[in-house]
Amino acid sequence: MLFSRKIAFIGSGNMGEALLGGLLKAELTNPENIIATDIRQYRLDEISAKWKVTTTMDNHQAVQFADIIVLCVKPQALSSVLEEIKADIREDQLIISIIAGITTRTISRFIGVNNPVVRVMPNIPAVVDEAATGVCLGEFAQDVHKEIAMKILGAVGEVEAVPEELMDVVTGLSGSGPAYIYMIIEALTDGGVMMGLPRNIATRLATQTVLGSAKLVRETNVHPAVLKDQVTTPGGTTIQAIKELEESGLRPMLIRAVETATIRSRELSHFLEKTDNVD
Repeated sequence: MLFSRKIAFIGSGNMGEALLGGLLKAELTNPENIIATDIRQYRLDEISAKWKVTTTMDNHQAVQFADIIVLCVKPQALSSVLEEIKADIREDQLIISIIAGITTRTISRFIGVNNPVVRVMPNIPAVVDEAATGVCLGEFAQDVHKEIAMKILGAVGEVEAVPEELMDVVTGLSGSGPAYIYMIIEALTDGGVMMGLPRNIATRLATQTVLGSAKLVRETNVHPAVLKDQVTTPGGTTIQAIKELEESGLRPMLIRAVETATIRSRELSHFLEKTDNVD
């Protein structure tokens, strides 16, 4: 058993449940070591029934129970949650935040205690244990804290350690990235339907095409451009389609999407720091 530490999940939405469920499915801890909170009692009832963990609407109880606090609330709820629990936080507790756009500095200055803070940015495929997650350390965190965070997030997918100044880029790429891929799957499906395929068949083919292509990149470690060339024959169907994609600007559109989401993540961070008067 990896974790004998007590872990509190503050917020039990999709991502909070994915993380606690990932830990339990990987047998890294036991249900009695986990407590989860939420503002919705029906949600806590669902979590308790499914995972057999302790649940409560009382964040004070959860923080007092925990050695590790995982913040899984929405960015707009952060200030009120931290205001509520900061008097309960002990300096020995590790704080892990999955909140987009919120720096470790913001959290540390708000609670006023030199706790180790680790910022992580998982994405929604954590629900099926296929997340892509970035991890960075705050000022008072050490390698041991990074290892704990990476093991927790590693239970639901792949994890990469990055400097904090690049975490907004992680948000723009992999945090928001599933939405881009869903749009691609939807568009491929619509293309199949337009050309005569039943929608259910087109959806399955488009989904498996994206899944299989991504798996091939991951397992072969071959550059995507090389793999693209392997299915592009002279004068064939694929090269004609690639010409259309290039002329329509697919590549620059996706690059700009990552850029735009990155900029927005940075804006959120600056806005919340000013709003919460942490400077």
